[in-house]
Amino acid sequence: MPTTSTVAGRLLEQMAAAGAATVYGLPGVHNLAFWRAGRIGQDPEDGHDGAEDGLPRIVNVRHEQTAVYAADGFARASGRPGFALVTTGPGAANAAGAFGEAAASRSPVVLVASEVPRAVVEAGVRGALHQSSDQAGMFRPLAKAVFTPRTPDDAVADVAAAIRQAMTAPQGPVYVDVPADVLGAPAPAAPADRALAAPRVVPQDPAGLEQAAAVLAGAATVAVWAGGGVVQADAAAALALVAERLRAPVLTTFAGRGLLPPEHPCLVPLPPHEPEVEALLARAEALLVVGSELDGMNTKNLSLALPPAVVNVNVDPGRLAVPGRAVHGVAADAGWALAELARRLPGRGSGLADDVPRVVAGVWRRLGDDPRTADATRLVGIVQDLATARATVVVDMAIAGYWLAGYLAPARPRRLQYPMGWGTLGYALPASVGAAAGAAEPVLVVCGDGGAMFALGELATLAQEELPVTVLVVDDGGYGMLRFDQRHEAAPRGTDLRTPDFPALAAAFGIPAEDVEGVGDPLARALGRALSSGEPRLVRCRAALFPPRTTSPRWHET
Repeated sequence: MPTTSTVAGRLLEQMAAAGAATVYGLPGVHNLAFWRAGRIGQDPEDGHDGAEDGLPRIVNVRHEQTAVYAADGFARASGRPGFALVTTGPGAANAAGAFGEAAASRSPVVLVASEVPRAVVEAGVRGALHQSSDQAGMFRPLAKAVFTPRTPDDAVADVAAAIRQAMTAPQGPVYVDVPADVLGAPAPAAPADRALAAPRVVPQDPAGLEQAAAVLAGAATVAVWAGGGVVQADAAAALALVAERLRAPVLTTFAGRGLLPPEHPCLVPLPPHEPEVEALLARAEALLVVGSELDGMNTKNLSLALPPAVVNVNVDPGRLAVPGRAVHGVAADAGWALAELARRLPGRGSGLADDVPRVVAGVWRRLGDDPRTADATRLVGIVQDLATARATVVVDMAIAGYWLAGYLAPARPRRLQYPMGWGTLGYALPASVGAAAGAAEPVLVVCGDGGAMFALGELATLAQEELPVTVLVVDDGGYGMLRFDQRHEAAPRGTDLRTPDFPALAAAFGIPAEDVEGVGDPLARALGRALSSGEPRLVRCRAALFPPRTTSPRWHET
């Protein structure tokens, strides 16, 4: 029978209408209606089971947490909503940690979980399989919105509303649960409006914008701080124009990497934690913040030296205030605000951006000459040369990941993913499952040996789906950052790990692998071969790196 004969089929149809060619899930007894309706496997005819063309393909992952991480990776890479399908009870609970990362990073993810059948609940049964007293309650503190439809009509209407909520600025993840017998019930009529990935709601504040322009025009020197809101607004070109008019150095947050290309004269491709960069920032009379909440990790918990005047543009009015600072706030979409500022601001012949080349060269020279950080700078250089022009880089909470998140200069937005929203260890490998589809290009995963262990089962997903993902495991035999945190103690505790033979483990999944010692030419050659292969590969690099200044134990070093 046709796909849309069931509610599950209709929901998949809605996901396809929102731009999803793939969705990510783990089947269970309560959500099998999705797998009966949808497409599975590499071949559209493999497991098709009567499904109509045009529906998204369901990618089977090996853990529910991965379903949400993969949906998040897809959303960050593509700018479209990502969808995760999990089963009831423990399946939903397993997804909560990854859902929290999507919430903290404002990723437009829609998680659809099954619930116990209505008939079981209505009969008064207690202790039914996978039953929870309030499954949706696990997600309310994290979700932008929660929907609990209990009829076929409500399920279809609520998933459409969930997609719109996730994509409406400020974006964020939405949770929906649907009873198992509703998922398998006959589908209601298709909604007339199938354009479900709603356009951004664009608030405008003309009066506030006019005042902001006056503040910036009146400042002798200006710096720009650009975040993920500029990426979501697709406003990179407008950002460049404003920076060029003001001759302002542009610092980007972790979510804003790639907004300006590496060669742009205004770009500071370094974090503000480096003393020379912080000093440059402090020389500005005014700071234009766009699409960022000046979060703790980027501002050293607001101890960073910021200019005296701050203009803060954010689509969320609740994110305009900065504790301890007098802020001129503009509640507006980043794209509209930057376009209006570019129209209002006069061009300048000189500014702080003139000092950017000297500052950047000085930082790299110092880091390269320091024997503690020389290996890490070589790693950044290798990835910069190999990956930024042809791959999306997904990094984990690991010392290697900290370096790449802070110091890599991607060629364009959405080419670098970093789980700094919540600081979630174990993000990179499972997120790559979705990033590979969302980016439609090779993906380089960079993780430590500890973080890789969180999701080793997803090597099977990479192999089964034949995804062009290279996994670089920087292996220092444990949790290297925690070792550094305890460097003043007699002996680190809880940091040493017995790790597997990663190349042998990859081979067990049919994934070719290489093993290299240290950060140098052998690593560059191995990564070059892996990224060029167009298939899953693993490279294990044995190296112990010194952490960068973006990590809190180094924030206040002199």
